[in-house]
Amino acid sequence: MEMTTFSNFNFTLSSKNTRAIIKFIGGAFIGAIPQLTYGYLIELLAKEGFIVVVVPYNVTFDHSQAAKQVYESFHTCLNTILTSGLPQFNLSPAQLGDLPLFSVGHSNGALLQVLTGSLFSEKLPKANAVIAYNNRPATEAVPYFEQLGPAVSQMMPVVEANPILSLARIAQGDAWKMMLDTVGSVLQESEQEVLNSLTKFVDQLPLVFNEVTQGVSEFKPTPSENRDCFKISYNVKHTLLVKFNSDTIDETNILEETLTPRVNSFGGTVEKVELSGNHITPCIQEPRWQVGKLYTPADAVAQRLKSLSVSDTRILARTISDWFKRFED
Repeated sequence: MEMTTFSNFNFTLSSKNTRAIIKFIGGAFIGAIPQLTYGYLIELLAKEGFIVVVVPYNVTFDHSQAAKQVYESFHTCLNTILTSGLPQFNLSPAQLGDLPLFSVGHSNGALLQVLTGSLFSEKLPKANAVIAYNNRPATEAVPYFEQLGPAVSQMMPVVEANPILSLARIAQGDAWKMMLDTVGSVLQESEQEVLNSLTKFVDQLPLVFNEVTQGVSEFKPTPSENRDCFKISYNVKHTLLVKFNSDTIDETNILEETLTPRVNSFGGTVEKVELSGNHITPCIQEPRWQVGKLYTPADAVAQRLKSLSVSDTRILARTISDWFKRFED
């Protein structure tokens, strides 16, 4: 299994014959650190023969802006590799150009995935796998959100006047870089990639915090505006909707009702499957068991529960792989 970074994108591929390219869009914040949050699912998809391209994006309450960023940055990267190939994977431009393009999105990434398929009509995936879709208002996604913005705004003058914070701001850039250089010098290459991903995660926080202080209290477009857009503009021909039986914030059924008439109108398909799991099943990592001197009944129960969770993630990957297979010709 190989993972490499190119132009801020993470590529994962196994030695198996390559079947297709997957554009992978993770959830808010966690999509910025795929090695830590989606590593096992990405590995499973790569073992099925997919080149998995993890698309980074800035978390914002302006979902249309984020969707456009995902679309434009991904296709800039795709055009580059279709021209130069992926020599680290021994793949030529001609080999890559013959591969179908699919898309997988989870949680907020699933929303951006559907929004991208509605805002654009060209260079779209042959099929979308939409996992644990959620399109709730900000006030439901973050309780008391409307009160949070004013409270933060009132607090900021006091915080900004703190001399310690001012000193920290001056030193922050150089200090963080120095820490990365120092720690990075003793880390293995894979660990350095994780450290770089954590930096990307940290960089997201001030952007969202700034929107809150400016009084932003709802996503743009609003959930109802998104539904109206999807009803008349969704353009991906084949869509698999994946929901989990223990996901309390899932809105896949609403999305199915929204997309089906539109997709039927141009001869496409919308299919839905319900799998065992919950909202974070795509983020479950393969456990690395460490056997100690004592192995208690509690350890056995914990191991069994973790094994069940990993099994759910494996079934998810196989479900996506088998469904995409129908559209590879």
